[in-house]
Amino acid sequence: MSTTISILAGIPEELHETLINYLEDHPDWDQDRVFSAALSLFLMQYGQSDRRTARVYLDSLFKKDLPTAC
Repeated sequence: MSTTISILAGIPEELHETLINYLEDHPDWDQDRVFSAALSLFLMQYGQSDRRTARVYLDSLFKKDLPTAC
């Protein structure tokens, strides 16, 4: 089982509005899943990844038992 860490991040209002609209149209996604997928993809694209990062990305995309935030 994976441990999760809760983070607080400020994002531009426009990005938040777009995220809310996306989540309304895609009820199988939630904010935590979107952020996990986005962050892991960013890290993989910029060479800071390992197998664990790739696993988080794939699990996020395919909704495979993601841990819940504490």
